[in-house]
Amino acid sequence: MPLVGRTGAIVAGVCGAVFVGYCIYFDRKRRAAPDFKIKLRERRRKLKQQDKANECIGKLPDLKDVEAIQKFFLEEVQLGEELLARGDYEKGVDHLSNAVSVCGQPQQLLQVLQQTLPHQVFQMLIQRLPAVRQRFLAGMNIQNLLDDDVE
Repeated sequence: MPLVGRTGAIVAGVCGAVFVGYCIYFDRKRRAAPDFKIKLRERRRKLKQQDKANECIGKLPDLKDVEAIQKFFLEEVQLGEELLARGDYEKGVDHLSNAVSVCGQPQQLLQVLQQTLPHQVFQMLIQRLPAVRQRFLAGMNIQNLLDDDVE
């Protein structure tokens, strides 16, 4: 092996060792920080809350595709009705609020739901709608950003 090859290999080995040592040093320093565990727990708690919020929406349809929105709407209404029939009012209302959020004429749908749902369930739906609409708006903004990145 020529001298330049050996020297290059030694330099590469030393640089690799220094880099690994650097990573280990700062990882230990980071973990030894007094608020590391507190910040880590807080970050994980926020991620869980975001996951729960996004779970209610499920898979957001392509809001530019009318057929996808119609399919999503029908699936959400069907799921909501099934869950309400089983007595799972929380999840049923979540799905119905998703349907109302993508509906082209939400006032008419709300009138029908008001006539068909028990009063307490309809009130749960009305209370949940603003939060669901905010999540859909956030989902639309994320989708727009992703579309802009693709173009």
